[in-house]
Amino acid sequence: MIEAEQNRLAAAAVRIETRAWIDGEVCHAASGETFATVAPSTGDHLADVAACGPEDVDRAVRAARRVFDDGTWSRCDPTDRKVVLLRLADLLRKHGDELALLESRDSGKTIRDCRNEVAHEVPNFFQWYAETIDKSFDRIAPTGPTAFAAIVKEPIGVAGLIVPWNFPLLMAAWKLAPALATGCSVVLKPAEQTPLTALRLGELAAEAGLPPGVLNIIPGLGETAGQAIGRHPDIDTVSFTGSGEVGAYLLGYAAQSNRKPVGLELGGKSPFLVLEDARITDSLIEAAVMAAFWNGGQNCSANMRQIIHRHHHEEFAARVTARVASLVVGDPLDPATDIGALVTAEHRDRVAGYVAAGRSEGARLVRGGETLQGNPGFFLTPAVFEGLKPDMRIAREEIFGPVLGMMVVDSDDEALRMAVDTDFGLHASVFTRDLDKAFRFARALPVGTVSVNSFSEGSIATPFGGYRRSGSLSRDNGLEAMAQYQQTKTVWIGLGADQ
Repeated sequence: MIEAEQNRLAAAAVRIETRAWIDGEVCHAASGETFATVAPSTGDHLADVAACGPEDVDRAVRAARRVFDDGTWSRCDPTDRKVVLLRLADLLRKHGDELALLESRDSGKTIRDCRNEVAHEVPNFFQWYAETIDKSFDRIAPTGPTAFAAIVKEPIGVAGLIVPWNFPLLMAAWKLAPALATGCSVVLKPAEQTPLTALRLGELAAEAGLPPGVLNIIPGLGETAGQAIGRHPDIDTVSFTGSGEVGAYLLGYAAQSNRKPVGLELGGKSPFLVLEDARITDSLIEAAVMAAFWNGGQNCSANMRQIIHRHHHEEFAARVTARVASLVVGDPLDPATDIGALVTAEHRDRVAGYVAAGRSEGARLVRGGETLQGNPGFFLTPAVFEGLKPDMRIAREEIFGPVLGMMVVDSDDEALRMAVDTDFGLHASVFTRDLDKAFRFARALPVGTVSVNSFSEGSIATPFGGYRRSGSLSRDNGLEAMAQYQQTKTVWIGLGADQ
């Protein structure tokens, strides 16, 4: 409790920036309008943030285009870009606790997760991509003696980045780091629910030496600022993580403007498979619980659809339920808390609606799914369902909250058929002791990431994205992420001809 109170005092003392960051300066929205951001754990008003619109987006794009065209960043010595991004990584580490406290307060995420993500992972992303800059080489194509052919990668231009509220600064780093490493200029729109850490990032980037105009941060609503980014004719590519509905809008905006490429990561309904030969260990149970409830279930790759061979069902269900009972729901700034608040009251009510739908459709609620009585924050206790059927809403639709559902199968083949019976294809976890079976399932599951005997999305070095309605061909993370922000050019030179 002492550390929780210290965190609360420290979080209250963190300076909150509410203005946009355009062309190296803070500024109010051109309209003068603002929107409120609140603390999900208390419902308290935190700040009134600049509500940017098309005029602000246009100003940011003009700044980004100017600096891209003059080559200050896009054509500078690659080592110079590397030095700046490494300096930014160091500044993010230096200010890591400040940013973690701010993000926990703004998002309702636990301080433990924020310290890991914001103070550790975010700087590591900028460092990792900085290190790729002077280690990425163009190629020479094989030709005859009369020609020389080079295949070169060039930055695509101005990138519009739209990030979600569930991992506010981490998702910004996923996109910003590779975009900046390639030499692009950027217009970044944070989610309106969680804009505060992104706005602080602009100041740190300038301190690191990023030239004015290279990074522009536009807080605002999706239907105004987000739509303006999607429609802007001088933005060359858009990368978006969020809902399928908004992703479809962005594809339409791109088609109606300059037909810019749009990279999409759109969530999922990921399965967690426990096959007949699996061993029910402590680590498997922990993986099952974290797969469903990490970040309060507000995770696109959450494995709430847990498919269990009947041979293991009784033991698995008992141990998972007991582990869920031990989870602490409460103040995100208390290090003892396992699950913080959901991001808004509306989202909490939406998730609670799925709990009610599961019960009405005949699934058995074993525990949880309740609001915290007498607490003004947006909390919901982790819900565990048994008896899910494949056609139930809670088995088919993305809930994005703390809900775990179990489905029982009589064979591994049935488990596979049930796992692929979905419109999504982001992630899957498979537990088996049979190496051949592990490879067979990994190849058969139409998803972007398969974890075997673990729940993991991979690392910085491994690409992340989805099949089917979970996304597009683009990927975040790994060297593959850089493709969203690059063009490929062939330079063909004739040799030996008379000039």
